Amino acid sequence: MYMVQLHQKREKRRKLKKKDKMSNAHQDAIKQFLSLMGNVDEQMKATFQNMHHGYTTETLVRFLKARDWNVPKAHKMLIDCLQWRTQNEIDNILAKPIVPIDRYRAVRDSQLVGLSGYSKEGLPVIAIGVGLSTYDKASVNYYVQSHIQMNEYRDRVLLPTATEKYGRHISTCLKVLDMTGLKLSALNQIKILTTISTIDDLNYPEKTQTYYIVNAPYIFSACWKAVKPLLQERTKRKIQVLQGSGKDELLKIMDYQSLPHFCRKEGSGSARHSSNGTGDNCFSLDHTYHQELYSYVKHQATLKETGSPVKEGSVHVEFPEPDPDDTKIALTIESEFHKLADHNGLCNSMNGLKVNGK
Repeated sequence: MYMVQLHQKREKRRKLKKKDKMSNAHQDAIKQFLSLMGNVDEQMKATFQNMHHGYTTETLVRFLKARDWNVPKAHKMLIDCLQWRTQNEIDNILAKPIVPIDRYRAVRDSQLVGLSGYSKEGLPVIAIGVGLSTYDKASVNYYVQSHIQMNEYRDRVLLPTATEKYGRHISTCLKVLDMTGLKLSALNQIKILTTISTIDDLNYPEKTQTYYIVNAPYIFSACWKAVKPLLQERTKRKIQVLQGSGKDELLKIMDYQSLPHFCRKEGSGSARHSSNGTGDNCFSLDHTYHQELYSYVKHQATLKETGSPVKEGSVHVEFPEPDPDDTKIALTIESEFHKLADHNGLCNSMNGLKVNGK
């Protein structure tokens, strides 16, 4: 018994030393990173300030985590991000509304994303209707513009507001991904989804604390088995596949009012329009979140306009090259979808589908 206790004490001391050593290494990395950022030009400093909102160290840590605390790689990643922001005028994207309103409504009806509420810890809960999003009502540029605007609104408005309300720095969100309606035809959307994912990975790293997968059909389960081994351990730890609608598990971390509408009943599924009206459906343009977001963008546009009306047309953002790992994952999903199609005798229905332009 004594020997067991002695071993446990030694093991505890070893872990504490390892933690202290790692903590010291991380502090050194942060100092080195800060020093490197002192050498950037004034334009980059300005856009970096718009990114970190007064939380410089926390922002550097996000990029360090994304590159496994390798300072040169994290520095390059951040410099590339700042160049992308300046070249594409991301700092001004919240002053460029998608007009007319009917076009924006079409985007919202086919790109199902919204804010359903906040977790008990104050993290924004972002709901995403993966299975029923069609991305077929507008050009890819509109969908990318809309996605970046929601990212920027989250970082500039939602997170600072939550930080003030809860009295602690809140820099991440939770995402609940609804797989209801996922079909083989989803292959048509892999290109745009890969583009959006790459933009997030390179320019908004470590902004999501946990991804919750709900209402997952068999087609998702089959792909997940093939894709999961390809993910980095850091990413795998963030993903939780919940049973059914995930209601019981999600209620442990958020109140009922913050549950996405597709989680409130077992088997209720995701819908573009809630049976109780659009008030509960955070995907709808009529939901409070989207109304406030759109009003914010229009107001920012009026502050910058010179008397001329807002021009129609999407904001053209340069799409970064996908990470080789993301490309491999997309190809794996394509392969699994084709296997499922062959297994179900649906080969003919797959003709004409294109992935990544091929």
